[in-house]
Amino acid sequence: MAPSEEKRDGDAGAVLRVVELSGGVAAKVCGRLLAGLGHDVLLCEPPGGDPLRTRAPLDGHGVGLTFSSLDADKRSVVLDLDSADGRAALHHLLERADVLITDLGPTRARALGLTAAEIRRAWPGLVAVSVTAAGLDDPRSDHPGDSLLAEAHGGLASMIGEPDRAPLSLGGEQAAHAAAFAGFLGGMLALRRRAHAATGDVVDVALCDVAAYIDWKSDIETHVAATAPTRTGATAGQWRIVRAADGWVGVIFQPAQWDLLVELAGGTAPAPSDDPERGWALIERWAARLPKRTVYERAQALGLAVGFSADLGDLLGDPQYEARGFFRGPRRDGRTIAPVGPPARAAGLPWRSGPPPEPGDGAQAAGAPVPAPRGSSGEGEAPLAGVTVLDLGTITAGAATGRLLADYGATVIKVESASHPDPFRQWPVAGSPPAEGTLSPMFESNNAGKLGVVLDLKTETGRAELYRLAARADVVIENFTVGVTRRLGADFETLRAVNPRLVYLSLSSQGQDGPESGRRSYGSTLDLLSGLASVTGYLDGGPMWSSAEVNYPDQVASLFGAGLVAYCLERDVRGVHLDVSQRELISWTLADRIAEHTCTGALPAPTGNRRPGATPHDVYPCAGEGRWVAIACHTQAERDALAALVAPEELAERSEKWWWAHEGRVDELIGAWTRARSRAECLDALAGAGVAGAPVLTASERGREPRFSERRVFLGDGATRRKGFPLTLHGHTPPDPAPAPGLGEHQETVLAGPSLTSGNPSS
Repeated sequence: MAPSEEKRDGDAGAVLRVVELSGGVAAKVCGRLLAGLGHDVLLCEPPGGDPLRTRAPLDGHGVGLTFSSLDADKRSVVLDLDSADGRAALHHLLERADVLITDLGPTRARALGLTAAEIRRAWPGLVAVSVTAAGLDDPRSDHPGDSLLAEAHGGLASMIGEPDRAPLSLGGEQAAHAAAFAGFLGGMLALRRRAHAATGDVVDVALCDVAAYIDWKSDIETHVAATAPTRTGATAGQWRIVRAADGWVGVIFQPAQWDLLVELAGGTAPAPSDDPERGWALIERWAARLPKRTVYERAQALGLAVGFSADLGDLLGDPQYEARGFFRGPRRDGRTIAPVGPPARAAGLPWRSGPPPEPGDGAQAAGAPVPAPRGSSGEGEAPLAGVTVLDLGTITAGAATGRLLADYGATVIKVESASHPDPFRQWPVAGSPPAEGTLSPMFESNNAGKLGVVLDLKTETGRAELYRLAARADVVIENFTVGVTRRLGADFETLRAVNPRLVYLSLSSQGQDGPESGRRSYGSTLDLLSGLASVTGYLDGGPMWSSAEVNYPDQVASLFGAGLVAYCLERDVRGVHLDVSQRELISWTLADRIAEHTCTGALPAPTGNRRPGATPHDVYPCAGEGRWVAIACHTQAERDALAALVAPEELAERSEKWWWAHEGRVDELIGAWTRARSRAECLDALAGAGVAGAPVLTASERGREPRFSERRVFLGDGATRRKGFPLTLHGHTPPDPAPAPGLGEHQETVLAGPSLTSGNPSS
């Protein structure tokens, strides 16, 4: 597909020219999104090729399956950036690019003339998306972005796993994918602002910031209760994962459903709520006799959000995924292709699922230089200024998406029912509901900066008001159970008849169609059904979820959903229904593991904190109760440096092959070294030796870490606390959002005003 020479920002037919300088997963996923959406992504490889090309597991042609999954549909150019000719060639490409995606650390960026200041000076129209470990100016970003280190430093790992065992990283590369979604959002915001302000920008995303942002509920609970929550695991919390005859099921329910659950398991009501362990024993015996899908089907038929732990083999034969055509490949014309389809579905958004590039196959194409930015009166505007959003979302996924759009300038109108408002308004924190007349801080975080109205969509009057608002809106967001919006007259087809240019985002559990589209779920249900839980957990153990306290799928769906809406607004893709299945989105993040299964037959299982591509790669106990440090060595130089610190007599001069073959022994030696030292001593020694390490922070420790307040990941003045922003735009600093609206607080302003965009609240 040749780049367009004429069409630029805001044109649905324009092909973005993207230059990608990537070594890690996050930047590659960001580029994969744009390549899949049909844009011209040019992967810059070093002589000898991208290291992921040959990293095991490999396909039958010797190509790494991670490379095939993350670099599909890109083109390749081989550049020696250590040479003057290579740097000149890169600069030539950047003169002709709309977007640069990079994960260069600060030292390498300075050497190549690609610091934020240099980019803005040399290529004023370029949008640069930097996705690094700790931010583009932080020395820790000289190490590769690593999900374990990010989830440790960001505090997320402290919430995953059993309370009496080591903290866990989520399976796959979740922090990297979440950071990629944040980078995608930031890139689209910067491109939209370029169209108005006639200037490019630098988007700064840090993996550890995104991990902290995802765990925002723990931060709120710590602020309210003065104690940090911790991981509850899968075997002793309010919700539990129990054995079925052929695997595992997650028993997920609301307190009012306890009697129903016990009756399903063959007990009698009233259930022994005064001794819940008696009820749990009954449930465990019942589930152990049945196939996991049978438990799932029977519980779902009663409205229980129970899920079964789908392994990656289960997914390939899953009726919902088959009905929606989620899987691709594994080969086309003898070449391995991306194993999964799009992370979202929409008639106006075609998606490519092809093979990765051959080395240097894009060397000849460059295109004309991007025109220099021209002056504009919109330089001070927020990226989404002038955009109106009707937010029908509740709890987290939908409401958090609306909050992100409000953060960057959209006028977001939260539409609720007076009789059934968003349950988050009165959501308990640390077991206690909010004081009378106040809002839950959970609601405050997801709904700050919005306007509030109430409409009764079960009446003709309420629907008429909704249609009047929709006629003047740009975006609608909803995350209801499939079928609810149709019954309320608020579905896509009905609202498109009112306004043919609406961007309509549905964030449902399993998509808008298919045999399981109407199933009940919470984030923990989707941890299980997506396959994520099957690759999260302790070595040789059972599945592990992100827990009710985190609900990881909800958080990452809001980042992706906001990015997708911003993409449609920037590309002028209108009259489109964006169908995001949260289950499919999480499975999409496991593309390389799915490719491994389809190509080799191997069934990935939990590996603790170990990952391909880095060894050692784990968390280790330090002196002091509950103190842990994460270590990740991606290079032999790091392993040699670690050997000199930990046990030179046994580890010195060991080969890479030896390190991989003796991971258990290496972990013992590192653990003995860390136990004898405080966490601070361990981190100082690791940093001094050039080894990548990070503290496993609790939420309370994270709250005292200056970087998270300085980078506005969390907002507050001591008396209040709310989540902040997952990214930084160098050219635009969003203001602190106004407080979340009271129920119907802006009724008169919104319903009476001729212009919706004039009522956006400010702090």
